[in-house]
Amino acid sequence: MRFEGKVAAITGGGSGIGKETAVRFVAQGGRVAINGRDLAKLEAAAREIDPTGECVAINAGDIANPATGAALVEAAVSRFGRLDVLFNNAGVFNPKPFLELTEGDYDWYLDTILKGKFFTAQAAAKAMTDGGAIVQTGSMWAIQAIGATPSAAYSAANAGVHAMVRNLAIELAPLKIRINAVAPAVVETPVYNTFLSDEQVKEVLPSFDAFHPLGRNGQAGDVAEAMLFLASDQASWITGTVLPVDGGVTAGRQ
Repeated sequence: MRFEGKVAAITGGGSGIGKETAVRFVAQGGRVAINGRDLAKLEAAAREIDPTGECVAINAGDIANPATGAALVEAAVSRFGRLDVLFNNAGVFNPKPFLELTEGDYDWYLDTILKGKFFTAQAAAKAMTDGGAIVQTGSMWAIQAIGATPSAAYSAANAGVHAMVRNLAIELAPLKIRINAVAPAVVETPVYNTFLSDEQVKEVLPSFDAFHPLGRNGQAGDVAEAMLFLASDQASWITGTVLPVDGGVTAGRQ
């Protein structure tokens, strides 16, 4: 098993891509500490990830606060004795036209997506005394603008995440820490239920299938597998890259 004996911290680990990554990491021999804002949701996710409770720890808190990322890293190290991987996954999304964006909206995106990932990566890197891997969840929206989903602040925050990958790849290489990111397109996760009703999700999401050249929206497992690859020894000579996991969207248009 490729993650035998490895320990990962996962932000946004209570649902969607983060939870799916945790499930697969543990299934392949690893142990995880997961973060999220909702303690009850984290506890339920932990039971799904590992019903025995032996391979999963939880740490609730808002990742926009740097102390939360530090606490997650500490939870992993204190429970499992080390930290090998950070899946820096937590994010938020709610399309809104540029002319309607408020300062509060802007701060929400920058604090959660960019500041959260920045300081959690810093805490993780300090704990990776034997080297390690950091995998960020970026976004296709930081590479391409999509008129149907106006996302200027969200895209700007994720562009910062992509730039951070390139900079930290150089800075952390002497410490034997690799850092990469995935840039997903439309992935069917609970994030859409944060601003759409269940009925709207059922109606709207299928309309994006054809947006992807491969003809379907992504699933959490599609992105989780890419993240696991980047965290694994199979990617030991890959750092500083942003990998589109987007069904072909950034390749072009038919």
